Order: sequence, then structure tokens, then C-alpha cells
Amino acid sequence: MDSTATDRFDASRFEASRNRLASLAYRLLGSAADAEDAVQTAFLHWQAADRQRMRVPEAWLTKVVTNLCLDRLRSAEARRERSAGAWLPEPLLDGDPMLGPADTAEQRESVSLAVLTLMERLSPFERAVYVLREAFSYSHAEIAEILDISESASQQHLHRARRRITAARRRGSEVDPASARRIVEEFLAAASSGRTERLVAMLTDDATAISDGAGLTETLLQYDAPQRIAAIARAGFKPTPAKRRFAGGTPAVHYALVNGAPAILFVPGDQVVGAVTFDIIGGKIATVRGIAAPSRLARLADAWRHHEADAPLITQW
Repeated sequence: MDSTATDRFDASRFEASRNRLASLAYRLLGSAADAEDAVQTAFLHWQAADRQRMRVPEAWLTKVVTNLCLDRLRSAEARRERSAGAWLPEPLLDGDPMLGPADTAEQRESVSLAVLTLMERLSPFERAVYVLREAFSYSHAEIAEILDISESASQQHLHRARRRITAARRRGSEVDPASARRIVEEFLAAASSGRTERLVAMLTDDATAISDGAGLTETLLQYDAPQRIAAIARAGFKPTPAKRRFAGGTPAVHYALVNGAPAILFVPGDQVVGAVTFDIIGGKIATVRGIAAPSRLARLADAWRHHEADAPLITQW
């Protein structure tokens, strides 16, 4: 095989791993844009490496991407961003290959917005071990090789990560998809009509609401107490001329699944300008996240343009 053919073969081999590497990087970083950067940097390393000496190219690539993500998590810039109170995981539309494997409950949970947020409490090594083990089923021997640590250290990191996430994770009986959609539709109807008492009844006693303020604030807006959240939802979901101008038109409101959770999307034309996601526990809403910063919605908006959507819940909001 001549050098040109070899390069084409090696490039195609990398491309065959791209989606897996991107889903690994996304789980580690919580950002699709940063994940894409990590994978592209790994491709540059791949091109420069002596590929003939690699025993298992897929393992080599996994190690490179994981360590690029660890460097990012440990960087001063990332620490500033994440400690400033303005960080939220970037939401992805279900079906996006970056969400990666979803065959087991652990894999699905590891990419939920709730767990991606909780993983911010972990050290970079704890986060890497948790993702490699829970989402990709690597053995502790393989993780030790990827991270250049001992197997016992890998086991300890996983134990601490699981303990911290379990301690903070809010759990309840699982809600079937039809019930989740019904709850979200009821929430939208109550918020749009100003029925505050109905909104309060739909929220858990310890419910929280988080908004990125459409990227206009330096910190996240956070609310608790059902009455307060209901009042914010009633005000936020009431259409006004100013909101329509900000949205760039009169949006339709669609139901969708985002990171495996029910969500509503505000879509003028074919451009997603806002997403509201819901964590539902025991038939009630435990967390509401409002995301409207364009930088957080870029990949989701692009995926929506190629998505065959159901009829909107509200045709003109």
C-alpha cells in the first residue's frame, strides 16, 4: 500500500472512532464545542504519530482524548469559567451521536444534564474514571493504562465518584415517556395561562429552577421553593412583544427529548432560540433548566434543522 493509500486508510480508521471519541469527550467536558476541539486535536496527534507501532489504535486514541480533556478540566481558563457560577452542560437533542452509548441505565444516566452537572463536584481523575467505567465499561486495568495510574487508584477514584454522585442524586420512581410528556404539556399550559396554584402542585417540595439568562448575565439565575418557581415560570412563559423581538419572531413551541429528558423548545422558523428541560421524579417536576444562550444551543439548533419534528404544542407563542 503506497503512502497516499495508507493515509486514506488511517484517516478512515480515525473517522470510524470519531463518534465514540466525541461522546467520551462530551461526557468529560459537558460541552459539545470543547468535545469537538478535543477530538480534532486528537486527529492532529494521530496524523503526527507513528501509527505502525500502535498495538491497539483505538486504545491509543482513547488515551489521547481522555488526557486532552483532563488538561482542559485542569486549565486555569476552565476553572475560572466553571467557578464563576455561569456553567451549565450544553444540551443535545436526542439522536445526536455525541450522546454516545445508551444501552444501559448507567450509560443513559451518565449523559443526563443532572449527572453532567453533578460531575462538576468530582476531581478530573474521578470524573475520567467514572465516565470510562460507567459509560464505556472499561476495566480498571484498562483505565489504569489510559490514565497512567494503578488499578487500585482507579478503583478508589470510582468509589469516591459514585459516592459523591449518589449522595447528591435525586432519585424517584422512573416516569414513562407518555407520562413525562403529559406532565410537561400540563406545565406549559399552566404557565402560559398563569395558573400559579397548578404549577405549585406540579413541583416537588425541594424543586429548583436554573436559567442562564440567555447569556446576558455573568452568573446563573437559580430559584427554589415551588411558589417562587411557579411565579418565575408564569412570568417567563407569558409571551410579550419584547420577548418575540428578542427571539427574532413568533416561535412555535415543540416537545423534544434533550439528553434523555423531556424538554420544550422555542423555535421561530427553524432556529431554536430557547430550551427548557425538566427532571421528573415520582410524577412531579424536580428541576427546571432554562437555556437560551446562543453558544449553548448551537449544536442543538443545528440538529433541530435536520430533525423531523412532531406538530408543535403551540403554533404561535
